[in-house]
Amino acid sequence: MSTEDKEQIENDTPGKYLIKNGGMVGNDKWLEAYKDPVASLYTLTQCICLSDVQADGDWKLIIADLGTGSFNMKLKVYKGTNLMSEHTIIDLPTGVVSFYMDTHEPRTPAIAVASGPYIYVYKNLRPYFKFTLPTLEVNPVEADLWNQVKEEKINIFVLREMLEGMRAEGTVLTVRSLRFLQLQDVGDCETFANMYKYTPLKRQTVITCLSTMKKSMAEEDAISCLVLGTESKSIYVLDPEAFTVLTTLDLPAVPVFLSVTGLFDVEYRIVVACRNGCIYTLKRGTTDPLKNCIELNSQPVGLERINKTIYVGTMDESLHCYTSKGKKLWTVKLPGSMTTMEVIDYKSKGFKAVIVALNNCQVHIYKEKYLVNVIKTDAIVTGLKFGQFGREEGTLIMTLKGGGLVIKILKRNATFEEKDLSGGPPSAQNTRLNVPKKTKLFVDQTMRERENAITMHRTFQRDLYLLRLNTLREYAKSLDNSMNPISSDPSEPLKLNAQVQGIGPTFKLTVNLQNTSLSQPSTSLLITFLYDEKLYNFKKSFIEVPMLVPGLNYAFETFLECLSDKGVSDNIKAFVLKEGSQVPLITGVISMPCTDIEPVSQVSTKNKDLFE
Repeated sequence: MSTEDKEQIENDTPGKYLIKNGGMVGNDKWLEAYKDPVASLYTLTQCICLSDVQADGDWKLIIADLGTGSFNMKLKVYKGTNLMSEHTIIDLPTGVVSFYMDTHEPRTPAIAVASGPYIYVYKNLRPYFKFTLPTLEVNPVEADLWNQVKEEKINIFVLREMLEGMRAEGTVLTVRSLRFLQLQDVGDCETFANMYKYTPLKRQTVITCLSTMKKSMAEEDAISCLVLGTESKSIYVLDPEAFTVLTTLDLPAVPVFLSVTGLFDVEYRIVVACRNGCIYTLKRGTTDPLKNCIELNSQPVGLERINKTIYVGTMDESLHCYTSKGKKLWTVKLPGSMTTMEVIDYKSKGFKAVIVALNNCQVHIYKEKYLVNVIKTDAIVTGLKFGQFGREEGTLIMTLKGGGLVIKILKRNATFEEKDLSGGPPSAQNTRLNVPKKTKLFVDQTMRERENAITMHRTFQRDLYLLRLNTLREYAKSLDNSMNPISSDPSEPLKLNAQVQGIGPTFKLTVNLQNTSLSQPSTSLLITFLYDEKLYNFKKSFIEVPMLVPGLNYAFETFLECLSDKGVSDNIKAFVLKEGSQVPLITGVISMPCTDIEPVSQVSTKNKDLFE
């Protein structure tokens, strides 16, 4: 190692780390602080967490080791690079989280390990509590079959035949029945049935994924609830103090990945990736998870959330990004199959990105859709965790397929540019256009019209027919009531218009009548008015009309007085009647103006003030 490398290591690494395989290897952004290819750690991302378990500021590495998959499962706690504590786990672990369960001083977090149907809680690196999932309802037919075996009413052959038929029909069986169907030898089946037929039949589910949710406050050391997904297609939220089920959410499929944000007592959002290739978003009060569903083209491999965007890695070698409402933003094609993924949240620099492990022994870091860094490893990475380890904030923990452990530290002067390292079109092509609001609204409206074209067309046609029908009805009504200034009676073709003169309170009303016939005169006509007697007073409200010669315009005048000084007005109707007929020939509606004159005393006072 050169002198420059040593000086760089001393400046960039404040903690003490073991140097193996020739010392630390530096690159442009990462320092390799520790590497042990034979650490014998077989684990996944869900089974790794970093926590200050002793409340001394020195963060520890907690790993749930899968062992061989059948035995030798252990919970291991590392301080630096030394194994600090080790606890045996009975069943295969499926998740490890660190959370605060009380407000006692010093603020020491607890460790929760999901294994089978149980959650083991450790406090101060010692076993503290074991929570068991609530049992599920046993199929009554299955329970009756085992009761008949206990009472020796049926033999094992009938039992096996009935259980196989139930399984073929899609009935969910208990673990005892499934284990019985796996046995092939008749003697083993009889021994198994005699051993367990007196034991009460239970249907117990197992935990598939585990996470945490802040209960009422968002601080780092606030009390958190446990959120867990089960094989019975349910999500449970547990109280951290009494370890009781606070709420239960049902899903259409088995959950495998969880991403939880928000506060349980205020508002929260749980994004769940399930085995049916769909992603569901659950909120407080959610009754139908299908309302907010994202359907993937392939099975999910990892799920993470940064702010309001959801990142999903799938088995078709793709990384997808969606909004919280389910709209796809972009898709990146990966050079290999994804094995796991994790979020990088480096708060001191405000850097957030997604780190993806591939089966070609590479680890890619994506900031949004840009590939900003590539880390090469000696083996396939199966577990990733980024956070504070020891007293160093930017630490990346990687576990390898062969059981190796690699610890890298992000350099303090490292910067990640939004520039794609992979080949392809220029970066300008990936620049997001600033679409104005009106244009975006137009695009959204166009998409809505495309999706609902048939419904919109039918609604438009219905409204158009209703408009035509209402128009015809009103026209027919006006004809019946003669509510038209032009007569529709061919025997009395008349045309009426009215004119109001004056500014009030006295008005002059002129009614003009014209006979539109070519040769037939009109006789025996009368003009009368309909008005509010409290508001107007007509000097002459009944006018006799002489014979109307065709083509000439006849004017009939009358005076009226407005009785109100409040500046109000009303409509006056003028009727042209035929002697002996009950229905008017034509009707004119006259809109009267408001009285715009003041009392003489006020006018005189104003003029006097003006002259003075």
